[in-house]
Amino acid sequence: MLDSIFSAATATTELTFINAILTILIAIALGGIISFTYMKTNPGGYSQSFTLTMVLLPVIVAIIILLIGSNVARAFSLAGAFSIIRFRSAPGDPKDITFVLFTMASGLACGVGSFGYAILFTLILCVLMFILNRTGFGVRKSQQKTLKVTIPEDLGYEEAFAEVFEKFNVRFELKKIRTTELGSLYELVYDVTIDEYTSQKELLDAVRTRNGNLDLSLTMSPTPAEY
Repeated sequence: MLDSIFSAATATTELTFINAILTILIAIALGGIISFTYMKTNPGGYSQSFTLTMVLLPVIVAIIILLIGSNVARAFSLAGAFSIIRFRSAPGDPKDITFVLFTMASGLACGVGSFGYAILFTLILCVLMFILNRTGFGVRKSQQKTLKVTIPEDLGYEEAFAEVFEKFNVRFELKKIRTTELGSLYELVYDVTIDEYTSQKELLDAVRTRNGNLDLSLTMSPTPAEY
């Protein structure tokens, strides 16, 4: 029975008014489900433009597939028309790229008339995304950060904070040393890996005690430019 339902859905590939309306409505519904899944699995924040794009993208892809059909000449003409469009955007998060491909795949399935498979694959992947998000799959137990510490010139920087790092079970690597204030102070830049159970405030207080309460900073998301 299930095979008959899916085979019946794949048979409706000709461009008719009823088929076009049905394709658009299903594509909108699937895009809304995918967008809703994205919002619920990104509690840290998301842009409205991206969520709206995920609703519209399956519809656009489905319409393109409906217009092309099996006409090869029409496919080449559409490819030439879209080749003049230039998309300029900063590299996104891999998860965002995955959702874009997800929405395009749903729109493609709707465009070829595979409504049953489009709904099935969309529901399976959305449920999978919810499960992976709720279980914290792939979440790191420790965090990589950049620690900048200013110390007086009479404090040896080689092992200045080794005891503190060992006490708090912090893995560290000294990345950069430079002098400030006409050579009277040193600025040390460390790559540190902090366990999720380590109190960052207690760690910084211990470092402040050792460096005489001079300037220090802990960068949450270190980048190579910070060095």
